[in-house]
Amino acid sequence: MSRNVGDEMMRLLGVLRHEPTDKWVRARLGGRLVVDSRAALLLWEPRRIVPTYAVPDKDVRADLVPVEPAPESDAPVLHPGIPFAAHSTPGQTYDVRVGDEVRERAAFRPDDTDLTGHIVFDFDAFDWTEEDEPVFSHPRDPFSRVDARRSSRHVRIERDGVLLAESHTPTLVFETKLHPRFYLPREDVKAAVLPSDMVTACPYKGRATYLSFAVGENLAWTYPDPLPDASPLAGLVAFFDEVVDVTVDGVPRQRPESPVAKVMKDEFGVS
Repeated sequence: MSRNVGDEMMRLLGVLRHEPTDKWVRARLGGRLVVDSRAALLLWEPRRIVPTYAVPDKDVRADLVPVEPAPESDAPVLHPGIPFAAHSTPGQTYDVRVGDEVRERAAFRPDDTDLTGHIVFDFDAFDWTEEDEPVFSHPRDPFSRVDARRSSRHVRIERDGVLLAESHTPTLVFETKLHPRFYLPREDVKAAVLPSDMVTACPYKGRATYLSFAVGENLAWTYPDPLPDASPLAGLVAFFDEVVDVTVDGVPRQRPESPVAKVMKDEFGVS
């Protein structure tokens, strides 16, 4: 019987997963090495949607101090906004000490026998590089792609009857496990834009700034200076389909209701 690959990947969400990486991975705190590994694993705890790094004990350059764990989260999906310290698999939690610097509950040793001899590190607590290039937000998932395709679809975006944007030249972004997004030329945004201080980071696309409108805050975002792999998106504007009304070629598009889509809406504070 043929299997739907996306469904199979979602079934794995609730289990502990890992994947070796050939990248030279290093973490620093205040310029001092914490991790220096050429044998790292990408690791997803149960219900985590993005990976972090696990490295062999021999590749750790910091002192690990055992501490009591933080309470587990009961969230059905552990998105990046839920702290690393809220683990969903048994194991030992550690503070990480480098000289006088301490990062509380920033390391974890899972009990799983397949991960014996490995320590998992909180990505947000340190400065990371893969080879000699910095990485931010979280490690890239080797099973995810982000494809941008120019299109001639007619896209119209409204909220509460107010026209926010309309375009015949959108760029569609297809990202693994997420529904497609419509990125529109800035000149096709029809409503007045209000200031927003929010900035977020995506390891695939770069740092995004946000746009607010009279009918809602942080409804849209743009990448002024995207990463090289996402260069076609420079200056384009995307809206949270979860809270606006999207019509494509005259057909209303149903708002996404997947668990991941709801998490994104909640995490980014869209109103």
